[in-house]
Amino acid sequence: MPTVVGAGARLAGELSKVAVSRSDLVPAKGDRRFTDPTWTHNPAYRRLMQAYLAACGAVEEVVESVNLPDWRDRERARFVAAVLTSTIAPTNTLLGNPAAVKRAFETGGGSLRRGVGNLVHDIRHNGGMPRQVDRSAFTVGKDLAATPGAVVYRSEVLELLQYQPVTEQVRRIPVVVVPPQINKYYFMDLAPGRSLIEFAVGQGLQVFAISWRNPTRGQREWDLDVYAGAILGALDAVAAITRSKQVNLFGLCAGGITTSTVLNHLADIGDDRVRSASFGVTLLDWSAPAPVGMLSAPALLKFARWRSRRAGVLDSRTLGSVFTWMRPNDLVWNYVVSSYLLGDDPPTFDILAWNADGTNLPAGLHRQFLDVFEGNSLAEPGGMTVLGSPVDLSRVKIDTYVTGGTTDHLTPWNGCFASARLLGGNSTFVLANTGHIQTLVCPPGNPKSRYWTGPEPAGDPQAWRAAATEHTGSWWEHWAGWIDSRSGARKRAPAQLGNGVHPPLAGAPGMYVFVQA
Repeated sequence: MPTVVGAGARLAGELSKVAVSRSDLVPAKGDRRFTDPTWTHNPAYRRLMQAYLAACGAVEEVVESVNLPDWRDRERARFVAAVLTSTIAPTNTLLGNPAAVKRAFETGGGSLRRGVGNLVHDIRHNGGMPRQVDRSAFTVGKDLAATPGAVVYRSEVLELLQYQPVTEQVRRIPVVVVPPQINKYYFMDLAPGRSLIEFAVGQGLQVFAISWRNPTRGQREWDLDVYAGAILGALDAVAAITRSKQVNLFGLCAGGITTSTVLNHLADIGDDRVRSASFGVTLLDWSAPAPVGMLSAPALLKFARWRSRRAGVLDSRTLGSVFTWMRPNDLVWNYVVSSYLLGDDPPTFDILAWNADGTNLPAGLHRQFLDVFEGNSLAEPGGMTVLGSPVDLSRVKIDTYVTGGTTDHLTPWNGCFASARLLGGNSTFVLANTGHIQTLVCPPGNPKSRYWTGPEPAGDPQAWRAAATEHTGSWWEHWAGWIDSRSGARKRAPAQLGNGVHPPLAGAPGMYVFVQA
């Protein structure tokens, strides 16, 4: 109670300053909601903005001052506060948004008519959420997922894509990309020039990628055993095609979780077919505080399990909404304003087009992911069993390469750092100055790109960062050198994709990628 009273008193004091134009409150750097000059030059709008900022500051003060012993409770409080303060922003209303008022006046009300049309469309076709992108501007297989290749293996669970070499010689040990099951694979093969797969092929690597089938309620029982077993089947096909006894795996986000269980099983049975493993923004250790922890309330987890069990799948729209509301200003109200108040058409952006191309998650896998999230079972030896092997990641002795992003709100970098320490082999940790997807989609040539390298991950992550070396450029180039040294000798590039046992079944990006949720 004293905290609330104190925050209320300070809010009243700041509001009195606002009323007489003596407040010094200004928006935080990077807050684009108040960039219109009217917020600075018009006294009424300036007071409205400062009153809102004062109220946000008071709410934040209360949330941060309450002594909640569990970091998950703190994250829940922060989440509620963020949703509340972002929702009451004056910029979300017509009269409270000078840019929208001007647009309506300049267009004779045309912007409002277009905004109403956008709203009706979203209610009818997008679950009432504002569209973030115009997907019609992109064609999968032409504008996205366009790296030349072929499907060389197909099972009930996945398609395996092999990419056409562009160099005269390639490394003998291939790279196999394992994407998350909650997204389609081609965020690693976006528009040409922004594709990690295209980049890796250009480095003289033999590259394969998994494309998961989009499950329906008929596949409700698919779990880690099913997905890990499907990966092993794909690795058998890669070995037959390349005649290589080893592969390098590259697990991305939740695909890294599945990859870790495959590595654990192979270590358990003494199978050394994997030479190295890379992990992109993957959390194996869920003990580090993260905004996503606010979802870990027992009642909420119980409801989530019941809902997906009842439906057979966690549908893509529900899954997408959860992640969207974790950043309400950027991913909800930003589009409400642009689409409904300003009457703008949704933007065209490759990452957003991919993000809108959702997939379902089968109930069996969803249940296990929730178990990992709730009990941190991958970090506890014997905490779970996959393919008959109790999970103990410390016995995975291969070399690993682990990435994290400084502004990642889903898999915070200190959690990725802790995940690297779970693995028993030599580990290289690389930190990029970006968020979740932007960490993975980081092509060379961006002058703003930075990354840090340092000693093997151990001890305190902040101490590691303080001692790390900052580099200009993309971590892709650093990874290319790391993986090249673990990919064997060079050989002549194959003239054809697949082989007699595994002939090309279709051109990339295959068939499964087009199955809609």
